[in-house]
Amino acid sequence: MKHPKAALSALILPLPTEADTTALGARLASLARAGDCFLLEGPIGAGKSHLARAFIRARLGRDEDVPSPTFTLVQVYGNRDGEIWHADLYRLTHPDEVWELGLDDAFQSAITLVEWPDRLGGHAPQDALHLRLEAVGDGRRAVITGGRSDLRKALGDG
Repeated sequence: MKHPKAALSALILPLPTEADTTALGARLASLARAGDCFLLEGPIGAGKSHLARAFIRARLGRDEDVPSPTFTLVQVYGNRDGEIWHADLYRLTHPDEVWELGLDDAFQSAITLVEWPDRLGGHAPQDALHLRLEAVGDGRRAVITGGRSDLRKALGDG
């Protein structure tokens, strides 16, 4: 759910290379806390899974195998800081299927990364950070809205 006010204050970060997308994932991981939800938007091939992998590996502090949850729908990773839920909702046909996955609990207690968040319908957390990846020339950019104000400020300062 996007709000007009959030769209006015979008943070736009250029990501000309794959390494820049990896760095953004690592930066987000260093700033995230339990209860944060990151809605990863963009077309197929935009880099959503790449960003999620970078986030998860940086947060775990190791080169973890991070498969795309396209068929499992959700992958859960645990460490000393709590759980990270990585969801790919592309295959969902109705927003109410979100509850069958347990995402309602994850939104409260874990860090969640959600690809294809449009499938959430009205179930997206109000304070979720929307991160849209868009093609720009040979690279891409991230358009960031919503989320905690201190998180967005830190991303802009970084």
